Amino acid sequence: MQNVAQIIAFVGILVFLAHLFTGIFSRTRIPDVILLILIGIMVGPVFGLTSPSLFGAVGPVFTTITLIIILFESGLALRLSMLRSALGGAMVLAPVGFFLTMFVVAGVAVWLTDLELLPAFILGAIVGSTSEAVVIPLVRQLRIKEETRTLLSVESSVNDVLSIVITVALVQAYVAGRFEIVSVSGDLIAAFLVALVFGVIGALIWSVLLNRIHAIKNAMFTTPAFVFVIYGLVETLGFSGAIAALAFGVTIGNIETIRIPIFKSGAAREPVGLSDTEKVFFSEVAFLLKTFFFIYLGLSLQLISTQLIVVGLVLTAVAFVLRLPAVKVSVKKSWPSKDVSVMAIMVPKGLAAVVLASIPVQQGVVGGEIIKNITYGVVLFSIVLCSILVLLLEKTPLPELYRWVLSPNVPQWWLRLAARPREIAGKTEDIVPTGDKLFGGNGEAGKKPPPDETS
Repeated sequence: MQNVAQIIAFVGILVFLAHLFTGIFSRTRIPDVILLILIGIMVGPVFGLTSPSLFGAVGPVFTTITLIIILFESGLALRLSMLRSALGGAMVLAPVGFFLTMFVVAGVAVWLTDLELLPAFILGAIVGSTSEAVVIPLVRQLRIKEETRTLLSVESSVNDVLSIVITVALVQAYVAGRFEIVSVSGDLIAAFLVALVFGVIGALIWSVLLNRIHAIKNAMFTTPAFVFVIYGLVETLGFSGAIAALAFGVTIGNIETIRIPIFKSGAAREPVGLSDTEKVFFSEVAFLLKTFFFIYLGLSLQLISTQLIVVGLVLTAVAFVLRLPAVKVSVKKSWPSKDVSVMAIMVPKGLAAVVLASIPVQQGVVGGEIIKNITYGVVLFSIVLCSILVLLLEKTPLPELYRWVLSPNVPQWWLRLAARPREIAGKTEDIVPTGDKLFGGNGEAGKKPPPDETS
């Protein structure tokens, strides 16, 4: 009983700390996300006071509920005009950033570790994601355009779906010994379209029922309960419940601006949105769940070996560097340098990557433990680096540096530099190695045969 009392007191302290950290951010621009994760790391991997295993099946359920609430509450704040404006950029940024990161990370992982080619691509697919549960709370605290917040929110959700579908497909390909790109493409398209249909139609139906729900006492939480039902149904059918939750929130949040004649035949069937009281309530719930989510994320980050820590740092740096060309081809040139800079640093990984990292181990993929441990390192370092860069964006002229890096002059300079690599290097042999050496072999296959002396 004494332990229970201590835990309850600790929970109360955490809630106060969460509000304190939010105040610290408003004054110092130090993100509360990293402070909460550090608490989780201290009570978990460092001091061993608790661990994710003690939560049993409750842990994954809690993280899923947190994700649903964050996505739903984020959707409520998205305006359709902003969504239309940002959707094009998000649908370019998400796949470009994801696939670019996946391919390059796979190549670097093969070079630095003992992973074979397909397991390396599995690692690339896992760390190619960005976590909406990290991105959405962070961008809400920054002074940027609403369109930028919308773009990053949508992009992180799309990115997460890409990571889940591609990772599962690659693991299945490893187990089965074959990879079917047509099947994977169909799964991706279905994951988005079916989820959107369920989310939008579910919100339209619920908006009509709200007329009667509002007449019931203590029924405020019935709306997120209905979102849970939609999420569970979509996930059970094998599609993206996260996209469905976001689509539900966007639809119900903009229901007054949506005109559907079939719903206009009677006052009782008039679709209505959520009240201001309900929106404030859901915002508070999202804040509390976010607090415990990041602490739980810190608990889940296991300490890894020094070698894999170095690999994790390298892959994190690679992910942040690759974000620059992805942002360059996705955003408008007229956007403020501060907003472009924020987009360029928003590549934190989250609990989805941690969960996906356990799949290769469960399926017997060779190198599964390496994949899991490297992913833990990348998740931690990406969040830390993102938080540090957020602080620097607020306190230093770093946005101007990002504006220069992303300006049209830099690619032209790089193309001129790359056009004559042999002259610059003073060498005549191939710059990029070929053959088995590129994929972790002994390099014999990549060597050129000696010239024929008789010719």
